[in-house]
Amino acid sequence: MNGEARAVPAGTDLGALVATLTRAGAGVAAAVNESVVPRGQWAATALGEGDRIEVLTAVQGG
Repeated sequence: MNGEARAVPAGTDLGALVATLTRAGAGVAAAVNESVVPRGQWAATALGEGDRIEVLTAVQGG
């Protein structure tokens, strides 16, 4: 995930994984194998061995 290997329990979905990483209610994007997954599909997106996950959180600043 985000370029680093990480073990997750079998049956973990994208929504559950994102929830372990951030409590942000907005400004979070996630991609599986370089394809952005809409937030409404996170819970239905099962993760498998070898999947590449990227989770991005928007921040303000300048």
